[in-house]
Amino acid sequence: MLEMAKIRGFVVALALVGSVAHAQTTNLWGTALPDQPTQFIFGYGSLINTPSRDATAGKPVAAIPVRVSSAFGYVRSWSDRAGSGFTALGLRRPFNGEAPMTINGVIYPVVGTDMSAYDEREKGYVRVEVPRALMEAVSWQPLPARGTVWVYVPKAEGKAPGEGLPVPDARFPLVESYIDVVIEGGLEYGPEFAREVIETTRDWSPYWLNDRTLARRPWVFDKQFAKVDALLATSAPCFAQRAFPEDYAAASAAIAKRKGDVCLREAHGR
Repeated sequence: MLEMAKIRGFVVALALVGSVAHAQTTNLWGTALPDQPTQFIFGYGSLINTPSRDATAGKPVAAIPVRVSSAFGYVRSWSDRAGSGFTALGLRRPFNGEAPMTINGVIYPVVGTDMSAYDEREKGYVRVEVPRALMEAVSWQPLPARGTVWVYVPKAEGKAPGEGLPVPDARFPLVESYIDVVIEGGLEYGPEFAREVIETTRDWSPYWLNDRTLARRPWVFDKQFAKVDALLATSAPCFAQRAFPEDYAAASAAIAKRKGDVCLREAHGR
């Protein structure tokens, strides 16, 4: 009996020790998951769009909507010429007499520290660090507690980033297929966020090609075209001069004949 009592006491002691150890190891309050990202990108154009962003990352990448302060000293504008022959969004320094603007967009993490896929995508741009103090979250999701945020800024040869950049012209117009990607990305966070993208973008141009697939029947391939067009019609300068491909050459010639790229708001957008 004495031996059995000793055995029972030993078992009880082990159980008590085990329960204490278990309690200690399961109290994980304040413990973050390992391998948290330390490098982030601020996307202000096509990178706002989730499918576009995921295509570069090779897998789904979560993002949060944010806004960069005008104190950052840049303007979002149509100022980067793509090699395939259109003008994409970039950031530029304000012209004389022009004030910098706030810029809304998204920030998202880079897996590890490998920025090469995004550097390759953004050829012609250079990475510039965005000070954390100049960013604010615009939804219930807060900014990351730590890490470095980068933004891609176009760089002309022999110039500082964001300086001496071109504007759209007949050979490098705005193209609706790219604009759709940007605005549909903004619509992921609501119509007012998308409208802010439009209204805080400079250098809209009458050199605007409607290159949508089946441009005269856009609903076949793009279910959001009506939402995009409604926003552009009320907020984007020059929307009235968007031209179908078969009309673009004549429209461009008319703009050149006027010797200016002033938007004609009384025209009909297409």
